[in-house]
Amino acid sequence: MVASDLDRTLIYSSAALALGMPDAQAPRLLSVEVHESKPLSYLTEEAAGLLELLAAEAVFVPTTTRTRKQYQRIQLPGTAPAYAICANGGHILVDGVADEEWHASVLRRLAEECAPLSEIRAYFTATTDLSWVRKHRVAEDLFAYLVVERERMPEDWLKRFGEWAEERGWTVSLQGRKVYAVPKPLTKSAAMREVARRCGADLVLAAGDSLLDADLLLAADRAWRPGHGELADTSWTAPHLDVLAERGVAAGEEILRRFRAAVTEHRAFAPLPDQLNGTPVGLPDPA
Repeated sequence: MVASDLDRTLIYSSAALALGMPDAQAPRLLSVEVHESKPLSYLTEEAAGLLELLAAEAVFVPTTTRTRKQYQRIQLPGTAPAYAICANGGHILVDGVADEEWHASVLRRLAEECAPLSEIRAYFTATTDLSWVRKHRVAEDLFAYLVVERERMPEDWLKRFGEWAEERGWTVSLQGRKVYAVPKPLTKSAAMREVARRCGADLVLAAGDSLLDADLLLAADRAWRPGHGELADTSWTAPHLDVLAERGVAAGEEILRRFRAAVTEHRAFAPLPDQLNGTPVGLPDPA
C-alpha cells in the first residue's frame, strides 16, 4: 500500500513548482486540479505516467489535510483510488464516500483528549488582524487554519501560538501561506493503519513534506520526503526515511519513481500465493 501526501509532495501549485532550470529545459506539466475555472495544481507528465502505473501495481491511497470538497477537485491520472484519507485523517473515503463509523470514532477521541475547536478560533480572533491575515477557515468542523501574508506575520506570533496550542492538545504547522491548527489525535497515521488493515497490506510506503506528515512517515515501513518543506527546513529524519535532494515538482516525480521501485522489489521477494494459504499478496483473507 502506498499512502502519500498530495500538496507539495506529489502535486504542486504554480508557486511551488520550483522550476529552476532554463525555460527551454522545463518539464511538460499536466494540470490535475481546477478551481474557480483556473488550473491550480500540477505534476509533470512523467510523474503522471508513473502514478498511473503505480495505481495498477499497488493500493494507492491519497492522504491529505484537504477537506473532502478540496480533495474531490483533484483529477489524478490512473484508476480512481478505492480509498482516500482526507481532513488529516478525519475522514476515510471508500469509493468516494465517507465512512461514517470511522468519522464518529475520530470525533469521540477529539472530545476526550483536546480543547474544543471554538477555543482555537477564539485565539485566532483575539491575536490576529487583517494587516497580515487574509482568511480564517474551519475545515470539516475538525481543525482551523489561517491564510497569511508571511512577510507581515509578527515574528514571534507563531511560536507563542504553538506553545499555547501544545498545552491544549493541538499541533501547529506552517505550510506555505497557511497556518494550521490541528488536534493531536487527528492524524494521517491512524487512518492509514485502518486502511492498511482493511486491504491486508503487508508493506506500507509513504511520503510527505510537512510536520503534519511526520506521524504518517514514522508509521510506514519505508518513507520519503522531498528536499523542500517544513520537514526539510528542520532536517527531520527517521531510520527508514530517505531524504531526496530534489525540490518542487521534480521531487514529486522522483517520489513516484521510488514508490514504484520499492513496490517492484517487494513483489519480487514476496511469498507466492500458495505460501499464504491461497490468499494473494496484499489482499485480506476472505475468512
